Amino acid sequence: MEHRVTSAVDFRHFSHADLPEIRQTLLDVHADAYADRIHEEFVQRFPWFVDHWGGREGFACVIAYAGGEAVGFTYGSPSEPGREWWREYLDHAPADPSTFAVSELMLRPKWRKQGLGERLHSALLDERPEALAVLTVDTKRPKLQALYEGWGYRKVGERQPFPDSPLYAVMLRNLR
Repeated sequence: MEHRVTSAVDFRHFSHADLPEIRQTLLDVHADAYADRIHEEFVQRFPWFVDHWGGREGFACVIAYAGGEAVGFTYGSPSEPGREWWREYLDHAPADPSTFAVSELMLRPKWRKQGLGERLHSALLDERPEALAVLTVDTKRPKLQALYEGWGYRKVGERQPFPDSPLYAVMLRNLR
């Protein structure tokens, strides 16, 4: 039987200026979410990714709290014009190529498979001014890719951004 968590969830929005306040929270949720893979070198580099993304002026983050505990988060930032992750896979750029790159969406294990990921994702993107959203998903996780397809994304290509990273499916979605 699947365990369902019934606590009310509060979504809080954060920006670049809030990174010092939320950094440890992101690291703690990550440590719980990746406890079974924490020995992997790429997974251990997560603090660098938090600082890299959080250091961007347009950084946006939503953290889900239940009972005062952070149970998940998602974050990203607007893509630099001309450097969008989808650009090399499309023959023609969309009329409005403005893109928000979703870098992470992470939930503590007991909060998975309850629709919270989609709610977090919506909380991050619903008010975005960009025309498109892009994210990547490990190609060895077809169920997760199918989940994102259910949210309106389509796979446009594959990329391996770092020598020790997984091969990712690049997924694109219209926001308007």
